[in-house]
Amino acid sequence: MPVGIFRVCLVVITAIVNHPLLFPKENGTVPESTEEIIQKMKEREESLRLEQLRLEREIAEQEATQKSLENAPQVVEESKEEKVRWDMWTALSMVIFLLIELWRQDFQEGNWQDTGGEEDDMAVLGKAFKGVTFPDKAVLASFYEKRILGTTGDMARMREMVEGFADDLLEALRSVCNRDADMEVEDCMGVGSMYENWRVRKPFVCDLIVPFAPPEPYCFRSQTWCSGDSFPPDEQGYGTIKVCRADEDVTGCICDKTKLGEDMLCLLHSQANTTRPSSEMEDLLCFKNTQYLDADQVMKWFQIAVTKAWNRISHKYEFDLSFSLLDSPGALKIKFRSGKSIAFNLTPVVQYENSDVYFISHFPRSSLAADLPSSTHWFLTFAVYERRFIQLVSKMLPANACHVICLQILSFLHGKQCSLTGPSGLTNYHLKTVMLHLLQARPSQDWAPGKLEARLQDMLKFLEKCLHEKKLYHFFIGNGKVPAELGFPIIFQRAEPLNLFRPFVLRRDVYRKTVDTFHEMLRNMSALINEYTVHIPLAQTNGIHKESL
Repeated sequence: MPVGIFRVCLVVITAIVNHPLLFPKENGTVPESTEEIIQKMKEREESLRLEQLRLEREIAEQEATQKSLENAPQVVEESKEEKVRWDMWTALSMVIFLLIELWRQDFQEGNWQDTGGEEDDMAVLGKAFKGVTFPDKAVLASFYEKRILGTTGDMARMREMVEGFADDLLEALRSVCNRDADMEVEDCMGVGSMYENWRVRKPFVCDLIVPFAPPEPYCFRSQTWCSGDSFPPDEQGYGTIKVCRADEDVTGCICDKTKLGEDMLCLLHSQANTTRPSSEMEDLLCFKNTQYLDADQVMKWFQIAVTKAWNRISHKYEFDLSFSLLDSPGALKIKFRSGKSIAFNLTPVVQYENSDVYFISHFPRSSLAADLPSSTHWFLTFAVYERRFIQLVSKMLPANACHVICLQILSFLHGKQCSLTGPSGLTNYHLKTVMLHLLQARPSQDWAPGKLEARLQDMLKFLEKCLHEKKLYHFFIGNGKVPAELGFPIIFQRAEPLNLFRPFVLRRDVYRKTVDTFHEMLRNMSALINEYTVHIPLAQTNGIHKESL
């Protein structure tokens, strides 16, 4: 045992001495040359090796003397135990060496980040920003006016048209459903960039969510990853929905968990309530032989119901309606006779208790998103609270605040770069999360219109820091500073923060592609913005605005 402890300590000391952060390449406080440092390290390593050999000889002599005083069976037994200990400490030493090597490789791969300590913790300037010319506020204002501002009116007209049609479609859906057996559909709500007024890239797509509930006497009882039971890391952000009778005990009766004798009867539940036919639960869109709501079953039911509803009202409209994506339940497309089309998403959701958090059956996919654990796991969306938070904060900001403009410019730049070099792991939701964090961190006066340039740089620096650390936390989950006016559920505020960049740790190829795309976007930023401000006359801008992206 002492030999093993000494070996581990020796490994740790060697790792500290040889770690690259101890002797950085650019350090003006170290007067020695590289050759002198290497020579000293070799001398230190040789002295430690000689000391180790001396201690091993002394310990070996002591152990030999002790073993000679013991009988043969004890010697054999102790030798086996000592061999097991020696193998254990040897394996531990190998693991430590492996961790040191991985640490060194990570340092080499991530050395584009400047490790200077003078920058603010929320805005670390890395090497990616060296040599990058940021457009000034006059150029940014001109770019916004010519490229983005004109989309506001288009979004408003499209929202009005889509919402009116969706209300008519859902009313027809209710009329074709059996109210005693089918799910009950509520009114739809608009969420996402179209309803937060920062969508810039075409085609415009409205996102509408439609809450639904089971018929009486059933109800939904949900369970999230932060409700007490342990969930694996890859299931954080998800939950399950159980279909129960309204009079069923929430915690579950013992008669449902224990096999009762033939002469015993539960006084709370009749035999008819304790067992339900499998076909009945499948009619309630549950996974086979379970009481858990199945997202795939919900998708099939919703698509069939929408098709029936459209057949009932199609004679009123002079356009066609079709599903644009087979694997998304409510991805719809309106096709006019002129050839133009409008896309929108009508997605079924389940309300979490009495809040505005919803379980969403299908979520937009990205290259960073992992596959669902199963069709009974539902992703939680906080889109309604995100929209309310932006509206609440906007009332406290100066007139014509620049927070939405910053997000629009960043979204445009990233989308344009992805169209040139291919998709990356970043999504518009990540960009919006960066804005939400900065809205909470910075005082309201920092978002004045004249500070557009500074705030855009803040968002880019914050995003670079998150990419370097592979950490971008969900804005609401684990955030104890959410304004009380929102009425946000306390269970999610007390939960552990949810890292949206966790998949980057597991998928290095996607991470490297994302970082490369981000760096390329920084280098091309001025060129992309100038393309729509300086070189393109105002008369031509509107034409490009309608045709591109």
